[in-house]
Amino acid sequence: MTTTPISRTPFPPSLVATLPGHYYTDPEVFRREQERIFESLWFCAVRGADLDKPGAFRTVQVGRENVIITRNRAGELRAFLNVCRHRGARLCTERAGAVRRTLQCPYHAWTYDLDGTLIAAPNLIKMPDVDRVEYGLIKVALREWLGYAWVCLADEPPSFEDTVMHAAVERLGDAAAIEHYGTERLALGKRVTYDVRANWKLIVENFMECYHCATIHPELTEVLPEFADGYAAQYYVGHGAEFGAGIEGFTVDGSAGFGRLPAVTADQDRRYYAITVKPTVFVNLVPDHVILHRMFPLAEDRTVVECDWLYAPEVVASGADVSKSVELFHRVNVQDFEACERTQPAMSSRAYRRGGVLVPNEHHIGIFHDWLLDRLGDAHA
Repeated sequence: MTTTPISRTPFPPSLVATLPGHYYTDPEVFRREQERIFESLWFCAVRGADLDKPGAFRTVQVGRENVIITRNRAGELRAFLNVCRHRGARLCTERAGAVRRTLQCPYHAWTYDLDGTLIAAPNLIKMPDVDRVEYGLIKVALREWLGYAWVCLADEPPSFEDTVMHAAVERLGDAAAIEHYGTERLALGKRVTYDVRANWKLIVENFMECYHCATIHPELTEVLPEFADGYAAQYYVGHGAEFGAGIEGFTVDGSAGFGRLPAVTADQDRRYYAITVKPTVFVNLVPDHVILHRMFPLAEDRTVVECDWLYAPEVVASGADVSKSVELFHRVNVQDFEACERTQPAMSSRAYRRGGVLVPNEHHIGIFHDWLLDRLGDAHA
């Protein structure tokens, strides 16, 4: 495959070139992204609390691989490639479920414990030379952060602290700032899954800018008036967009939400912070809840997005009505994803063969493009 060089020279200083259109449509580009990004970096797979007991499991598509995340009998999370070591059958065919004590292949009944060791198979006792650890499931690196299990398929995973956790420091300017929200202790109030017919990068780029906010987000700009000026929260390190005068909470009508999370500081009160954790996670922080998006790129023109609304455990346990806070960002999601789906067809147009342009308050998206091109090993000017 030949790539179109990206030239930033013909433009006036106000404009910066985007990626050419084929980066959003070419199956070969997507294959390289699977190999060099999704299968090489830390990928946010599941919420730990979804695996609520030993034997609970979830299967997740990470790049070209399917991964099982399960909780063992000691209560620890473990991750494996979803491939039986005998003849390669998929071990778990359901997206989620629970087993009592073992994972058993439905093809030839090779059986593994919840730590991945081969423990049984038809006639295995007649094969004493078979090392049950060596022929156990292929392990996948796993770390927990913000209450989620992050997995990495690389043989030598990059530093979790320098990549994933650093994204919060880079955005908020303070290593402790995100800890004030206690995300790992929050409870799930609502989850919505969106099947978006657009390339994953269009969704990332949309989230990173607010040039579109005044046009398509009337509810959001009512709550966060500064977004109407076109500068997203991520444009400024450490800045959180302030709630408008008369706005009581991060809700669809500006009405009061719930009490401030216990460790959220006065400086963080009445503010919205947004973090992009490359490649596929968005974290949204407001005083009384956290919204976390996980993207699952399935094709060059299809991305499933799972969005969780997380609240103080007592809020969820009480059965409190969270619909007004959910509705605000649900509308934002729908508006954004519709915009991305409107954009996707143009990526294959000859009008976008060399790409488009970024205006000044979108220039930071160029940093994301440079990061992507560096990961893919593509030359650019």
